[in-house]
Amino acid sequence: MIAPGDAFSPSYARARVQFLEAAASAGMAISSHNHPLSGRDGEVLAMDVALDGDPAAERLLIVSSACHGVEGFCGSGVQVFAAHDAEWREHARAAGVAVLYIHALNPHGFSWVRRVTHENVDLNRNFQDFSQPLPVNPAYAELHDLLLPPQWPPGPDNAQAIGAYIQSQGLTQFQAAVSQGQHAFADGLFFGGTAPTWSNRTLREVLRRHGRQARHLAWIDLHTGLGEEGLGERICACRDDAQALERTRAWWGGGGQTPVTSIYDGSSTSALLTGLMWSAAYEECPQAQYTSIALEYGTVPIEEVIDALRGDHWLQLHPEAPDALCASIKARVLAAFYVDTDAWKAKVVVQARQALFQAVVGLSFSH
Repeated sequence: MIAPGDAFSPSYARARVQFLEAAASAGMAISSHNHPLSGRDGEVLAMDVALDGDPAAERLLIVSSACHGVEGFCGSGVQVFAAHDAEWREHARAAGVAVLYIHALNPHGFSWVRRVTHENVDLNRNFQDFSQPLPVNPAYAELHDLLLPPQWPPGPDNAQAIGAYIQSQGLTQFQAAVSQGQHAFADGLFFGGTAPTWSNRTLREVLRRHGRQARHLAWIDLHTGLGEEGLGERICACRDDAQALERTRAWWGGGGQTPVTSIYDGSSTSALLTGLMWSAAYEECPQAQYTSIALEYGTVPIEEVIDALRGDHWLQLHPEAPDALCASIKARVLAAFYVDTDAWKAKVVVQARQALFQAVVGLSFSH
């Protein structure tokens, strides 16, 4: 086992090396799905997959990172730590649970310190049925021009208008309007896309290859950016189904942690969303009983997270921005999704490790 802080990396390129080295040292079966573009520093980008255990196992746990690219700084650290954790690995093996690590679902966003894919798509809003009419978000349409003003930082009139909206509608409604996803503004925030992204298609391929033998499938998807700093909220990542919610709460609701929350009953810090990534598990592995959480670690207040994302999207539209402004915007985005302190990293690892052990216990008692 390594120290928690040593599992985290300062860049995607370094995180990928650490993950692949740890997986190889542990004897895991590794496969890589190369992205069509290069990274910020010219490095190869890939969705890397490492299987720890029997490929024919009927009980499979998926642990994934970087659905929202920049959030991979946290998720990769958890995966690297787990790959070095002999006690955890033996616990899973003894229970007959295979563990599939998917490193960097969105490697482009991870490398470029962006939340979105290279298509400017929020991957966790992209799993729609694109043959049908897409959801409409009129509240976002009302805010779009305010969210992406002509200049950055925004002027006082812009700040006043945003403040007036929050005062009128409330912060929760503002968060929902901005973050629940939209499909009308391709340059906007939380754009769900109009077709499946590379990450969407590649993840489905991974699920078909590794998940179709499983009778019981669990998934822990690692996220950051919502909630109290360092607290890992366990958000049910299943359909609006009473039995699935009951299972997630039985598996992950104990041990002194916060209760498992749900976007369907309003108990989660997340807004009600559609096009969620985990829906692919139902579609690609229909034979499996599916149980899942998104483990969402808090960083900074939601207003700061949204402002950091506004700046990043503005920068994407203004590549002529001065270097100093570019650097400050990127630093703010990173800080919104990754708290680079030993104390925060230790909290992340402790809570993730507990969730991993709980998942194996839950899978062990599944029939």
